[in-house]
Amino acid sequence: MCMSTLAERLKEARKHAKLTQAKLAAVSGVEQPLISQLETGKNLQSAHLPKFAHICGVSAIWLSDNIGPMVVDSKEKSNVSVASQPAQSYRYPVISWVSAGSWAEAVEPYPAGISDNYEFSEYDSKGSAFWLTVKGDSMTAPAGQSITEGTLILVDTEAEVVPGKLVVAKLPDSNEATFKKLVSDGGRLFLKPLNPSYPIEPFDENCRIVGVVVRALQKF
Repeated sequence: MCMSTLAERLKEARKHAKLTQAKLAAVSGVEQPLISQLETGKNLQSAHLPKFAHICGVSAIWLSDNIGPMVVDSKEKSNVSVASQPAQSYRYPVISWVSAGSWAEAVEPYPAGISDNYEFSEYDSKGSAFWLTVKGDSMTAPAGQSITEGTLILVDTEAEVVPGKLVVAKLPDSNEATFKKLVSDGGRLFLKPLNPSYPIEPFDENCRIVGVVVRALQKF
């Protein structure tokens, strides 16, 4: 019987789960370059193998040592019920408001060194996405929808932009991004804070929408 290498088994496991290297990296939290090194035999690090096996739905001992079948037949398992698996999660960088403002003019998303901090979400973004930590109370409302200071918001740069959505925009007179609700009134667009104590700002051709806020995560 031909003995497969660790690199071959990892690649086979990933294909079994119908995951690209990028998707496996996003779900596992392991950098894609490391996965590529493992699949080409340039790295024999095994610390992440149990996690990869779990995500790909294969036997951990098969993946690490080539012992037994790749997938254990469910008929051979005990009658102990298995808890349902959580939804897939994706990793996005947490960046600064200045970086978000620059994003509107950026040619290449995720430049090197953009962030040392990452958070996960089950949301699968349509384009490059990132987290921002809300500053101030301009989006804190006395009733209804309210986003308090310290909340992490996930911004998708390619989600559909329509009135009524919460957006991150770049104003022409500021280096930083701003977080507001995009509203339409009389055929014109405005950026409206949820806190009525703050002024509504007109949205014109000099403003840029960086992205749409698709998730909010309150940190305690």
